[in-house]
Amino acid sequence: MLIQPWDAGLDEAEWQAWIAEGHDFGQLSVNGGPGHPPVAVPTHFSSDGGDLLIHLARPNPVWKAIEQDPNVTFTVLGDYAFIPGPWRAAPGTPPADGVPTSYYTAVQFTCRAQIVDDPEAKAELLRRQLAHFQPAGDHASVAVDQPPYGRMLPGIRGLRLEVTDVQAKFKYDDHKPVEYRTAVADRLTARDQGLDVPTARQQRRRRDRIGPWKP
Repeated sequence: MLIQPWDAGLDEAEWQAWIAEGHDFGQLSVNGGPGHPPVAVPTHFSSDGGDLLIHLARPNPVWKAIEQDPNVTFTVLGDYAFIPGPWRAAPGTPPADGVPTSYYTAVQFTCRAQIVDDPEAKAELLRRQLAHFQPAGDHASVAVDQPPYGRMLPGIRGLRLEVTDVQAKFKYDDHKPVEYRTAVADRLTARDQGLDVPTARQQRRRRDRIGPWKP
């Protein structure tokens, strides 16, 4: 992932806070082996300290690929919007001469995957995921010898992803003048399509922290 200096995360706390805001769905990418394309799986995830926790159906083709090579990438993407060319036209130039771009946040984890097959370990993984996604506790107990989860555990496998590296990218034109960034954030808010509003929120947050870009 190419990260320009002005797109880089300002510190670890920035991407950690962004993930904690509810960005808990991403894509697992696994090497497909010689002559085979990579295997990519969209999925929710939760965390356990420094590890990412995932579970997938046993028939998923990802397992064979992981068994061959446990080095994987997990990518979380959000707060994205298309920025039309006229919004980016330089002062004094025709609006049509502006070059469009995309704004987005991406956090990419490089991981070493450990498959979890022990029934009790899988149950504990599910308990930790449910604690994240259903913190109110409005679900049955997850136990290997009780329904409904006990009879379903053989149909899934767990994944514990040990994070070895993190790359964070916040692409919001932070190298452009403050006035420009403010105007684009206002236009995004007014357009209010898709993820325009959270994208504008990210741009304003970065603007307030960075101010004028200084290489």
